[in-house]
Amino acid sequence: MDDFFESTDAVRNANPLSYAREFFYSSPFKLERGGNLSEIRVVYETYGELNERRDNAVLVCHAISGDSHVASHDDADNAGWWEIMVGSGKPIDTDKYFVICPNFLGGCRGTTGPDSINPATDRRYGLDFPEITIGDIVEVDCLLIDSLGIKRLLAVIGGSLGGVVTLEWATRFPDRVISAIPLATAAHMTSQALAFDIVARNAIQSDPNYFCGRYFERGVVPASGLAIARMLGHITYLSREAMMKKFDPTRNQARKIDTSFETKFSVGSYLAYQGGKFVERFDANSYVVLTTAIDNFDLGSTAPELRKSLKPSMCRWLILSFTTDWLFPSFLSREIVDALLAMDKRVSYCDIPSECGHDGFLLPDEFEIYGEMIRSFLANVSFELSSGSAPQVERPDRIDHEQILDLIPRGAKVLDLGCGKGGLLARLRQCGACRVQGIEIKEKYVLRCIERGLDVVQADLNAGLSAFSDHQFDFVVLSKTLQTVSDVEFVLDEMLRVGVRGIVSFPNLGFLEHRRRLMEEGRAPKLELETSREWYNTSDVRFLTLADFEDFCNKKGINVHHCIAIDTKQKKQIDQNPNENADLVILVISK
Repeated sequence: MDDFFESTDAVRNANPLSYAREFFYSSPFKLERGGNLSEIRVVYETYGELNERRDNAVLVCHAISGDSHVASHDDADNAGWWEIMVGSGKPIDTDKYFVICPNFLGGCRGTTGPDSINPATDRRYGLDFPEITIGDIVEVDCLLIDSLGIKRLLAVIGGSLGGVVTLEWATRFPDRVISAIPLATAAHMTSQALAFDIVARNAIQSDPNYFCGRYFERGVVPASGLAIARMLGHITYLSREAMMKKFDPTRNQARKIDTSFETKFSVGSYLAYQGGKFVERFDANSYVVLTTAIDNFDLGSTAPELRKSLKPSMCRWLILSFTTDWLFPSFLSREIVDALLAMDKRVSYCDIPSECGHDGFLLPDEFEIYGEMIRSFLANVSFELSSGSAPQVERPDRIDHEQILDLIPRGAKVLDLGCGKGGLLARLRQCGACRVQGIEIKEKYVLRCIERGLDVVQADLNAGLSAFSDHQFDFVVLSKTLQTVSDVEFVLDEMLRVGVRGIVSFPNLGFLEHRRRLMEEGRAPKLELETSREWYNTSDVRFLTLADFEDFCNKKGINVHHCIAIDTKQKKQIDQNPNENADLVILVISK
């Protein structure tokens, strides 16, 4: 195949599923929106082995056009739709986990759907297939999980529609989900996303060969309508950046393909090809049924509604979005994260920098970041489940961390703003803090925190802490971060709103050595915490002294309960003239 036509659909086909297994539910199944199915067949595939405790099962949920074949089973098998993620030694490691991937109810790869035979009529359901919900899909998959003798899932993971199913699992069966990893998804569809699905369904149902969904009986398929629906979908899966990179250099160089669709431009050739390939493997009625199900899904479009829907969940969360995803924009994931934070749920989040758009979670481009986040998250959830404790950590190499640890009692709830690689939070957890949460802007540090088994949310402190309620934490820490903050007054106000007390540490520019360097050498001070940085590439945006900060606190009505001044080179605490003799200060404050 010409690389030009390469897409996330390239590995998918209509070939027989050599390793597929079947589960039959022979009792009537009542659907949420009325009606029932007299029997249900579920096609699924498994990878790895279920351990003796039956607590290593990972349920993988596919997107709308996916199926049970998430990965190849051996070298002779066809590649799966998430080959990079699932397998021996991969993030969802089949040497460690028992992976289950079912084809959803309403699908067209073996599970009961519109192309299945209706036992009551002995012909395909077609458009007579009843309307289903995401809840119905999860209930059916739960029956499958029961049949495998699994009471609790180590993790449920999926992107797009699979992410929606993941959200439903976590809220519908909270006692059966230990962790949830929804990717590139949302608690509800935007009106823009709904519009695309509406046009897609209209294209299918307006095709002359649709025949009110009974096209199989006529020996035809609504190929044009389904192809147009898929072409429209492909546009939403890509990003502006990805399309410019792929098509702009050969904008007017259309590829020759056998199609009735317009191919005047290169992007037209690509879309026509993708539409044609999709018709070969997917059922039009299934597309209608599944898009309708996701469009009707709604955990709440306001913060109170969303908190109410997510409140039953008891799992740990890892939520990932992708910066150029305009089908499920990052703010939709952040809505979920904020609701979980407001209820003190254990959640980690990162907005993965990507040019790939919605398809980013299926592609290798940023896999080094998001793949490793998933690997580490699963490994730590599994470790905590088996050992009952968090992983051990190394002792800190920062003297301020030791001092801060002494200031925070066991059992405290702590929020660390600008938590970096998570060193302080890891020690706090090890020393008995009952709840620790980090906020960090750099994705590489978010990854490091997740590797340590910490809960960390990627966010900009300068945007505030609106997700958190008043005095939600006993302590809020701002350790060696104040000098990087652009709006100090706002951030400190938020810090002291969210925490009963705040702990602030920062490099003291009143230190005599800093003064000497500036006065005698005419050079900017070289801060101990960033010795590899120069004045032109440091993240510091301001320089302050202990005296400056004390004046600020007096002016703003902030109480200073304790001040620790340290000479970090001598590794000793300073009692005399701290503004001159200490290069690092730590203060406990409140309002």
